[in-house]
Amino acid sequence: MEFVRTHSATAGIIASQLLDIQAIRLNHEKPFTWASGWKSPIYCDNRLSLSYPLLRSHIRDGLSEVVKHYFPTAECIAGVATAGVAQGALVADRLELPYVYVRPKPKDHGMGNLIEGKVIKGQKAVLIEDLVSTGGSSLKAAEAMREAGFEVIGMAAIFTYGFEVAAANFANAKVPLVCLSDFSYLLEEAMRKKYITEEQLIYVKSWRLDPAHWK
Repeated sequence: MEFVRTHSATAGIIASQLLDIQAIRLNHEKPFTWASGWKSPIYCDNRLSLSYPLLRSHIRDGLSEVVKHYFPTAECIAGVATAGVAQGALVADRLELPYVYVRPKPKDHGMGNLIEGKVIKGQKAVLIEDLVSTGGSSLKAAEAMREAGFEVIGMAAIFTYGFEVAAANFANAKVPLVCLSDFSYLLEEAMRKKYITEEQLIYVKSWRLDPAHWK
């Protein structure tokens, strides 16, 4: 079974639009530093799409179509905090399904909730994420949903870097992931729009082979 795939119907246009609003930035001369400490020639902040109504709607519709096509038995939508919270709510509203969201850790007051919303054990849930790198935080949210009693049938995300470690992590967790776009489509669009040259393309591609040690 293929656990990680890209929805080809949306891949090119979503990559193009994210580049246009600079939600995805490429800088081969001054690499970005991720929270993990990794150096990278690419930085992705899909939250910017929320400020652009047409793109916001396009992403909402794309994620909704992914849920309907790949996970038709879904009974609940779950947003992954923080960036997936708004996207998940938009998708749940579009599909007219119940909605919850998963915190990175339980609240330190009140009920101490890790999952906000109505928890119904056995309910089939699809998680919504905005970005997948290694998959660690996304799958932590999936595990929290399972521990609460939900049946996690899949995850939909806006963008993935396409790391092999992510594919292995999703396969090991038995969580199918479908993304609207990915790193390969991004580079195709970046070349088409002349954001990068052939030489820069080779340089950027080298990063994905070993991002933890890339210089």
